[in-house]
Amino acid sequence: MDSLCTAALEARRHSVSPYSHFAVGAALECADGSVIGGCNIENATYGLTLCAERVAVFKALSEGIREFRRIAIATDALTLTPPCGACRQILWEFCGDIPVIAVNPRGETIQWTMSQLLPAAFDQRSMK
Repeated sequence: MDSLCTAALEARRHSVSPYSHFAVGAALECADGSVIGGCNIENATYGLTLCAERVAVFKALSEGIREFRRIAIATDALTLTPPCGACRQILWEFCGDIPVIAVNPRGETIQWTMSQLLPAAFDQRSMK
């Protein structure tokens, strides 16, 4: 299995998901080859919950990292799960048209590009 997928599966173990019981892990590969992990973090209001993908992106950005190669997303579901709409927007804006890999506990994967997941994306070019 790809090491990025393994890192996403490992990050999933840190999930704080007492309400949904839907653990998600993400592993964001930076341009320098380093990997930043993230997991979903829920709270009682639900609206303030953060997805694993956004946690990984925000961790990287907060450390000054601005260039990314790809991201892997792992869930407990047997269905290969793409990122939600909010995560798609954040990934597009900060990571560009990177590959997105979904992996499940069986090690099965599927890959998309961000442009496939978010066609006609809204970004700073849309505001000119």
